[in-house]
Amino acid sequence: MRKVIVPALLSLFILSFLPGCAQSKKKFEGTFSNGMKGAKISFVLSADGKKVEDVTFSGYWRCDGTLENTTVGPEKGFPVVNGKIDGIVVEPENGGATAFRFELHGVIAGKKASGTFRMNINALACDTYKLNWTATAK
Repeated sequence: MRKVIVPALLSLFILSFLPGCAQSKKKFEGTFSNGMKGAKISFVLSADGKKVEDVTFSGYWRCDGTLENTTVGPEKGFPVVNGKIDGIVVEPENGGATAFRFELHGVIAGKKASGTFRMNINALACDTYKLNWTATAK
């Protein structure tokens, strides 16, 4: 009996350290409670729960006084510490006044998440303004 248990336990131990075996990434999709109707947000929580990536905003924002429909998000991710997202990503980093600025704050608890999002380009007067979002893991 011991000959069977040891290899089985060793296999489980090794598998728990392989990427994607013990945990998997979670994709969240959500909506905003303010802002333009139909706007959506999505993102992926890393398997270790320490980073939010592939953040995508889809909806309308104001650019120089007019509404524009866009789907965009940063290439970089946001750190997650103790279930909290709190970050700003500027792309390109040294882009100055014409750079995209993405601001994401929130809390992730299991399959539910909520927070605020803002995206803007200062020199072009483009802004989503501060939007409140809720999302669930799919």
